[in-house]
Amino acid sequence: MSFVRKVLLMTAGVALTLPVVGAELTEKQAKSAVEYRQSLFELVKSNIGPLGAMAKGKAPIDEAVIAKNALRLEQLGLMISDYFVADTRNNKVSNKSSDAIWENQADFNNKAANLVKASTALQVIVANKDTANYRKGIGAVGATCKACHDDYKKD
Repeated sequence: MSFVRKVLLMTAGVALTLPVVGAELTEKQAKSAVEYRQSLFELVKSNIGPLGAMAKGKAPIDEAVIAKNALRLEQLGLMISDYFVADTRNNKVSNKSSDAIWENQADFNNKAANLVKASTALQVIVANKDTANYRKGIGAVGATCKACHDDYKKD
């Protein structure tokens, strides 16, 4: 099954399991919401990891991987806000999401948008064969991850 097809199926699953915004979640719904979020971030991790290795010189620069992973990160970044519409703070589902996400959702959504922007910019850098800026572009993507983690991920 293709990556895009898996993502579309995952997105459809979330849409079907999440209640109307503002409604109280059942434990089952909260558990599903958290599992989908965790799956989304595992995909983010699996795509940023190789880029980080290249930026640190631990893996050779591979333009095809940079382009593919930057596109994937853009697509995944577009989904992040959707997966945090359901407020799971009042449920007892273990997760690493800070309550601050729902207390300042506009900022959280802006940070997700920054991932999209940085990923798109990295795609342009690679398309233009701007090799001098590959590491800088990858670093910008990584910085968006860190900015969100600093404010919205529990330790």
